Amino acid sequence: MRPTQVIRGTAILAFMATVPLLTQCQAQAPQNGPSQRSPTPKSIAGKVAAETVAKGLEHPWALAFLPDGRILVTERPGRLRIVETGGQLSKPLGGVPKVVAQGQGGLLDVAIDPDFEENRLVYLSFAEPGQGGAGTAVARGRLGEGGLEDVRVIYRQQPKVEGSGHFGSRLVFGTDGNLFITQGDRQGYREQAQDLDSGLGKLVRINPDGSIPDDNPFIGKSGARPEIYSYGHRSIQAAALHPETGQLWTVEHGARGGDELNHPEAGKNYGWPVITYGRDYSGASIGEGMAKEGMEQPVYYWDPVIAPSGAVWYTGDNYPGWKGSLFVGSMQPGALVRLTLDNGRVTAEERYLGEMGDRIRDVQQGPDGFLYLVTDESDGRVLRVVPKG
Repeated sequence: MRPTQVIRGTAILAFMATVPLLTQCQAQAPQNGPSQRSPTPKSIAGKVAAETVAKGLEHPWALAFLPDGRILVTERPGRLRIVETGGQLSKPLGGVPKVVAQGQGGLLDVAIDPDFEENRLVYLSFAEPGQGGAGTAVARGRLGEGGLEDVRVIYRQQPKVEGSGHFGSRLVFGTDGNLFITQGDRQGYREQAQDLDSGLGKLVRINPDGSIPDDNPFIGKSGARPEIYSYGHRSIQAAALHPETGQLWTVEHGARGGDELNHPEAGKNYGWPVITYGRDYSGASIGEGMAKEGMEQPVYYWDPVIAPSGAVWYTGDNYPGWKGSLFVGSMQPGALVRLTLDNGRVTAEERYLGEMGDRIRDVQQGPDGFLYLVTDESDGRVLRVVPKG
């Protein structure tokens, strides 16, 4: 078997066998709706441990591996750093755009170009200030000795609005080289998630230079933004490309209940806020129920929520039986969530590292085949997950 190399922001496809696993917790379909509901398994202790790779980060949000094994890591207040191979933190790199570091906003995801070794391009998503308030934006620049050079904003969510919630955002390159940008509905503007003339509550797809792919689903449609790929999303903070199929999988925040696992398809409507498995924080119902014709059901949902952030399909051999699993970070209650899927359906869920009590903001696979996490804390860490026993 040829090894599969995984670097944040791109996937190099190779054959990978995925074997469904039997565990104590089998996911069951709920009685009150057509989608699968998480059985809310307890965290399993003693199987893996988390080793500290780097510490002293202020609310780290994302990590991406460079080809030489060093790690780019973002801090929400607006800093980009490199974790050296010995765990030392670099000084903040220059060239990072100005961010709105309030509430859920700030410097968010980081990804490297699929051709990074040739062009050294790095992509950042962030909460950008501007007329009307703020919005999710994406910039790219060339990584030099002192930081990012030739930095240019290649995407801006429109409209910019007031508020500090639901920016998204993850960056994932598709197998065709185009860039997926996950976003949120900006919290106080959820009705716009159904409005194709608004960028709020949308998954968008652009070319790496910021132009629009000519096969996007709403190209040429009157009243629709051409960058939109799918719509009806609340706030997508986890996204990963399947290493075999090249299909994008996302996990988005619900309200009180209703976090969703989806595999968004071009032009489809994922329902928010018309349909949802969650309720408002006040306890009031949202929208019209859990299902409606013309709106997609999630593959799987969590109630109570896991507050998902960061995701990766694991392709290594360092953890027996874990190859082919989808891993998702949980910020509440805090855990590393492992999903086993078979033919697009979740067959089992397990949780690990819940005893730490940390908010896991991102999870990625390193070139050494280990899983790496960042913890969303004022004294945040980069962690390596290692087997025990």
